[in-house]
This record gives sequence, structure tokens and C-alpha cells, in this order.
Amino acid sequence: MIAPIARKTPAAPSQQAAQNPLSMTSRFRILLAEDNEINQRITLRLLEKLGLAADAVVNGREAVQALEKRKYDLVLMDCQMPDMDGFEATAIVRSKEGKEHRTPICALTANAMEGDRERCLAAGMDDYISKPVGLEKLRKAVDRWVYRPVGN
Repeated sequence: MIAPIARKTPAAPSQQAAQNPLSMTSRFRILLAEDNEINQRITLRLLEKLGLAADAVVNGREAVQALEKRKYDLVLMDCQMPDMDGFEATAIVRSKEGKEHRTPICALTANAMEGDRERCLAAGMDDYISKPVGLEKLRKAVDRWVYRPVGN
């Protein structure tokens, strides 16, 4: 089930979002696939601080289903999840994408061993963030993939 960030009243942009001239918020959409509730809440809050809206799912199967229903500007994909992990979900997403559109998928993983980044990239992911996810790591990934120049 997709769990969007819900708000009763529009929040004012955070000071950090205001400092980021690229943070033009609501026109961009992020999908977070993370099974750990605490990690999910922290990452959603960090995205909100960056002025971004996100939907959250708890496994790879739900991520694939969410991507079938709408386009996302970036997917933050935990590698180790129950039911379907991030590697399998990424393979399915890549097999369904056409040549005109490739959704950026950034791996989120607690594994920070040598070779883990390469494994993520070989699986079809575009980037890699090791946990714990912090504001600066997330900002760099968002800047690299969401705010990239048109045509890249």
C-alpha cells in the first residue's frame, strides 16, 4: 500500500529547502521503498525538509506496483526487504521500461562493504546511499537525479 505524506495544512518550506534554489517541491515526486518503519519515517522527514513530496511502500513488490500506476522522478530503494528485495524489484522495473524513459533508482543499504556499490549498479540501480541516510547524502542524490538537466 502506498503511504503518501499527509498534511492538513500546507507547511512552510523549511529553511534548508529555501536555501536550495533547486527545491521547487511539489512538481517532483519521490518513491521510497523501505521496510523499516523508523528508517522510513526518518527518510520521509528528510525529504520533507528538502521540500519534496514522497510516497512510501514497504517492499519491492509494492514499489513495482506503484511505478506501474504513476511516474516518479526518483526511487529510493532499500536493497534488503521482505517479499521482494530491491534488486529483484529493480530488475522488474528495468525490464518494463522503454528506451525513452528510465526512472532513476538509488539504492539505500546498510551494507557499506567493498563491492556493494558495484552490485547495486550492476543490478540496474543508478546510485547508492549507505545508511544511515542523512540530509546531505539525500540532498546530493536528489540534486544529482531529480534536478539533472533535461536530456540527461
